[in-house]
Amino acid sequence: MSRFSILLAGHIAPTPALIAAVEGTRVIAADDGLRHAAELQVTPELWVGDFDSSPPRPAIELTSLPREPYPRDKAMTDGEIAIEAALTRGATGLLLVGALSGPRSDHAFAHLILALRYAARGVDVELFDGIERAWPLGPDRRAFDLAPGMQFSILKFSDLSGLTISGAKWPLDAVDLPFHSILTQSNEALGPIAVTVRQGTALLVAQADPKVR
Repeated sequence: MSRFSILLAGHIAPTPALIAAVEGTRVIAADDGLRHAAELQVTPELWVGDFDSSPPRPAIELTSLPREPYPRDKAMTDGEIAIEAALTRGATGLLLVGALSGPRSDHAFAHLILALRYAARGVDVELFDGIERAWPLGPDRRAFDLAPGMQFSILKFSDLSGLTISGAKWPLDAVDLPFHSILTQSNEALGPIAVTVRQGTALLVAQADPKVR
């Protein structure tokens, strides 16, 4: 699998776990996401965006970085452009870094939508900022190696059918939930968990294990 890390402008904690996750991947920076490169100890192969929020003076070792500028008035976000650039270069897996928070909540929401979109196209997608991790969910049973006591939630983007959660303090067995239900908020792992969504659109958001941050 060709795995790319996409550096986005949201907040990150450059923990050992995040640095290890990015290590060995190919890296593309989206606009102000470039500021994460130094603390993650990587040099992107490409920097894209309209550069309206990028650092005015990137680190000296990044001044020769290949750039693809775009107009500010455009139909795609900088993160979307970076993801498409990765796919053009053969990406089959994406690690979205700095996607889960930031100075604008609409940007974080857009990143969640993008994660769901590309996962639906068969791309392996993970979001990680050093503090929280997130993964799109689907009809295939998926296991997640969470430590006992770790908090997690299922974020719904539609009504869900056949939601099953095992290995949690509050398990569910093939439950149907409307979009407006908050039943899946703030669950607790007893150890590794498994989640299946027979039909619907959702993500799992979990705390990173503090012992390996």
